[in-house]
Amino acid sequence: LNRRRSRGRPETNTAAGKRTTAPPCLPFVAMKTGMNRYRYLFGPVPSRRLGWSLGVDLTPFKTCTLDCVFCQLGRTTVKTMERREYVPTQSVKREIEDWLKTDGKADFITLAGSGEPTLHTRFAEIIDFIHARSAIPVALMTNGTTLFLPEVRAGACRADLVKVTLTAWNEKLFDFIHRPCQEVTLRRLLEGERQLRQEFHGQLWVEVFLLRGINSTADDVRSIARLVRAIKPNRVQF
Repeated sequence: LNRRRSRGRPETNTAAGKRTTAPPCLPFVAMKTGMNRYRYLFGPVPSRRLGWSLGVDLTPFKTCTLDCVFCQLGRTTVKTMERREYVPTQSVKREIEDWLKTDGKADFITLAGSGEPTLHTRFAEIIDFIHARSAIPVALMTNGTTLFLPEVRAGACRADLVKVTLTAWNEKLFDFIHRPCQEVTLRRLLEGERQLRQEFHGQLWVEVFLLRGINSTADDVRSIARLVRAIKPNRVQF
């Protein structure tokens, strides 16, 4: 693994409709510039990983299992492991159907946005809906914290590409960087990501955030690299 400096948080003002510049580490920000008729879709936006990507936002703003120190969207306002239908599935489907009819051009359709998409209990149904109506591949951007649940892994396996996160190599560092829900541990995260690799036959990518002065020493990098190798991803992103 090579080192990469954290870039810090850019200023954002999505409420005022101003477009912000997303750093390479998080290309999918809920910027709905030019797409005001959609509530749950954003983009397509350019991504250095995926080309042009249409984002699908399945949770209210900052509803997540983690409260990461590097998150450019700021502090998590609803930190939870509760899985439910946070936004209406039928409304999401209608918006996707409309977009496919009126535009429908993107390199990927990506479940991402302003929270953890796998907290939505019907995210797999939305993936299947897209596959039934389009040849555009589906990517799932998840922090990996729910993958220890068999039903979440089964849903993730419906995607063409799954990107997970791994930023720490021990529980103390994990807690410091991610400020997780009480139920979330590094052990569970690793367990879920390794199990997903055994069950998932699509592209599995691991994204690593190296934060200078926090997890960027040579020993830190070597320890994280050992954990990444055990997951056996197709690609590692920084």
